[in-house]
Order: sequence, then C-alpha cells, then structure tokens
Amino acid sequence: MKLFLLNILLAISWSALTGNASLLNFLAGFAIGYAALALSPLETGGRDYFRRLPKALGLLIYFLRELLVSGWRTAREVLSPVRRSQPRVIRVPVELRERNQVLLLSQLISLTPGTLVLDVSPTANALYVHTMFVGDPEQFRRELREGLEKRVREVLD
Repeated sequence: MKLFLLNILLAISWSALTGNASLLNFLAGFAIGYAALALSPLETGGRDYFRRLPKALGLLIYFLRELLVSGWRTAREVLSPVRRSQPRVIRVPVELRERNQVLLLSQLISLTPGTLVLDVSPTANALYVHTMFVGDPEQFRRELREGLEKRVREVLD
C-alpha cells in the first residue's frame, strides 16, 4: 500500500513539474513512477506491489468489458419487442475463502447489468445470483469461476 501511495505522489509530482494537470499526463506520470519504483532497490516485501498492480488492471479491463457487453445485452432486451431473457436464480459455489474476496466478487457481479447477488451462504462458499440471461446454469457458473472469480483471487491473494 505504501508503494501505491508513493506511486500516486510521483504521478502528482510529475503533473506539477510538467505544469499539465490532465488525466493523460497524470497516467503518464503514474507509469513513469511505476517504472522508477520497479528499477529502484526495495525491500523484498515491496515486490508484491509489482505483481498485484498489473493483475488489478487486468481485472478492471475484464470487468469493463463485461459491463459493456452485459449493458448492451440488457438494453437490447428492454428495448426489443421480442423477449429473449431466461431469468433464473442460480447457486454459484465459490472457491474464495476470505470475506473481502467474496465481497468484491459479489459487488462486481451486482454491478454488472442483468445480474444481482441475492445472498451469500452463511459459510461464504456460495453466492445466490439472479441473472436475466442464462441458458445453461453450469456454463454460467463456469464463466463466473474462470472470469471474475479467478481474477479477484489473483489480485487479492
């Protein structure tokens, strides 16, 4: 966490030194700061930051892609006179063991249009998800397990 804050401070410093406070310049400063921190000698515990940040960016890109696809699908369903939805409530077993991982996964699922986490099992080993579009429940479980759950586990492990 210290390295992330230091990286943000370096990006702000970069923006101040260049005299340009645009988002693109801030991101360029963040990338330059990331490279500078990666090349600098750090204690061994700090190297975890350089493993997690690319994984977190991968999770963000994957989630944004899912958000766009499901938003398009849901909008098409709402505006179309023909109904293609097959709503169901599906129990999705999860392999995540930490509460914060289950919380992040359930929030990402609920933020995606057309899906909503209704409940988490008392032992936090399964989610009950309402979804608008599911033909095969097993395929839905597999997509969640190999998509969002896998990426959440990579970021938070």
